[in-house]
Amino acid sequence: MDTNGDSTNEGGTDGDSGLVGGRLRTAALTGARALVLAVVVPAGSITLFVLSVVSIVLVPLGIGIVTTPWVLAGVRGFANWRRLVAAQWCGVRIPPAYRPVPKDANPWTRCFRLLGDPATWRDLMWLPVDMIAGFVTALLPAALLTYPFEGFALGAGLWRVFTDGTRVGWWYGFVPISGQLSALAAAALGAALLVTGVYTAPQLLRAHFLLTRSVLGSGQGELAERVRVLTETRRDAVDTSAAELRRIERDLHDGAQARLVAMGMDLGTIEALVEKDPAKAKQLLAHARRSSAEALTELRDLVRGIHPPVLAERGLGDAVRALALRLPIGTEVDVELAGRAGEPVEAAAYFAVSEVLTNAVKHSGADRIWVDIHHSPEHGGMLRIAVTDDGGGGASIGAGSGLSGVERRLGTFDGVLAVSSPAGGPTMVTMEIPCELS
Repeated sequence: MDTNGDSTNEGGTDGDSGLVGGRLRTAALTGARALVLAVVVPAGSITLFVLSVVSIVLVPLGIGIVTTPWVLAGVRGFANWRRLVAAQWCGVRIPPAYRPVPKDANPWTRCFRLLGDPATWRDLMWLPVDMIAGFVTALLPAALLTYPFEGFALGAGLWRVFTDGTRVGWWYGFVPISGQLSALAAAALGAALLVTGVYTAPQLLRAHFLLTRSVLGSGQGELAERVRVLTETRRDAVDTSAAELRRIERDLHDGAQARLVAMGMDLGTIEALVEKDPAKAKQLLAHARRSSAEALTELRDLVRGIHPPVLAERGLGDAVRALALRLPIGTEVDVELAGRAGEPVEAAAYFAVSEVLTNAVKHSGADRIWVDIHHSPEHGGMLRIAVTDDGGGGASIGAGSGLSGVERRLGTFDGVLAVSSPAGGPTMVTMEIPCELS
């Protein structure tokens, strides 16, 4: 009886220890994330707000017509990064509501399309809010988890650096430090702040992202915004399907069909020459055999472009690995998937990764590419894909880039695309698609 009771107590102690350890790890991770935000938020918001105001003011002079689309692309990239970390870190989804801009639009059209988008002005209004309130709400959880260590250091003897015990040489919060006793009071205050931070930091960080959503979110109402986004993504999906059908028809007409017609003519000629000129018939037969092999290769490539067999048979992870093997740049693929997503989601993710990798090969000048694919079951399930290269950077969504097409493709599935690509690199393209695995 006593032994069983002891075992129960030990199990309860282990459970409590695990709970406390998990809470401490969560708090430490939250503090690190909040500290990153506290550093990035003011620098990014202030810089982008100043550049946006200057560029828009210069629009009447003509200079802003060229610079504004690039600056606003940076603003959208910064906002999309915040949307991404909001979903990843706290499960706060902030759907983008940007109106599409034609790829072939001239600078004038592109500039005024962007300025006529309500989402652009929400981004611009968000920047001053972010640089003040956003900074405070990001700094608070970080401060609650880091500031206590100053109190511990004072209590451990650091107070002697500031005073000889005869005067107040330092303040820790509202505690004047004049000797060992007051230093111990500072340590006690630090302990209270640390406990408060451990229990409240995740909620405070979530409050930061809820503030972001309150400004970046569309004012049309969630349902109306959802209808608008679905209408636009459906139109994009229809246009993409029509363009894909035209491409398939063109490839069949100009490629395999032409070869098969030529092969039929060769076979007709062979039939006429097989008795009169066997040598010539033999040459034409060899040519027909080569044409049939080339037609078969083109048909296989065409099928692979529609839906790769390896994707259908072995899933997204192996399909991306096969794609990486064909690249001229060394590519590492890390996959952590406990099952398979639906076929439409797998196809969208595969072709999105293919487009991002193609852009990296063509434009980045990278020596190495890393692809990370994993699925998180939290918040209904989320497929996350990150493609990173060590190239020169400078990638952005918009301005006719292939990433705009990727963003539209993911938008059909309520997915999100974020790009981090500072000048000099590296470039990191992150994609998220809500889905469950089977």
